[in-house]
Amino acid sequence: MAEAARNFSKPGSEMPRSEAQAPQKSAAREYGEAFGIALILALIIRTFFIQAYKIPSGSMEPTLLIGDHILVNKLIYGLRVPDSLFGITIPGIPWGHYIFPLESIHRGDVVVFVFPPDPSKDFIKRVIGVGGDTVAVKDGKVFLNGSEMPDPHAHFEVGPQDRSPVSPRDNFGPVTVPAGKLLMMGDNRDRSYDGRFWGFVDADQVEGRAIVIYWSWDNDGAGILPIRWNRFGKIVY
Repeated sequence: MAEAARNFSKPGSEMPRSEAQAPQKSAAREYGEAFGIALILALIIRTFFIQAYKIPSGSMEPTLLIGDHILVNKLIYGLRVPDSLFGITIPGIPWGHYIFPLESIHRGDVVVFVFPPDPSKDFIKRVIGVGGDTVAVKDGKVFLNGSEMPDPHAHFEVGPQDRSPVSPRDNFGPVTVPAGKLLMMGDNRDRSYDGRFWGFVDADQVEGRAIVIYWSWDNDGAGILPIRWNRFGKIVY
């Protein structure tokens, strides 16, 4: 009896650590936590790293077509604080500004930016001029710092006989781009509402650079599934 009594714990003593069991989480709680973490990570990635956009207009044709879906690298130029957090801004935070620059914005980059006349919209265009550049358009052709600019991405739909001497589409400037500003134009020069009409973009308004087309849907195409398969994986230059 005395030997058997030694196998029992004394009243009030703790169980060995190996026998103690941690509280079990319910399946609903585990799924909820996993979903919450995934949502937070997705928001961080979308805000600071990569974001998907759909091309709604033909202003960048033929580089980007209506219905192209692209990925934009939002970290390539640095760490940019978003313009707001779900529409809310807190005083003291540099909303809409780069706080950790990594790379300069170059001429020829295809970038997404906050549209200056209406900050609720995002536009995508090509950088034509950076701070200090003098840009002019003569009969539809772009001149950079006094010389005609090599312009392999430009697309024209209007002939020389239809050019207007007073329209900024055809004749613009010369203007000098201020420091910290950019001049944007669409590749479809005759069908683009761009910097020739509304001016410069602040470098801090650039949200990222277009990198690749991951999906393309032709709304006017024939067939049940008018998918542009040849656009998939196409790098944006």
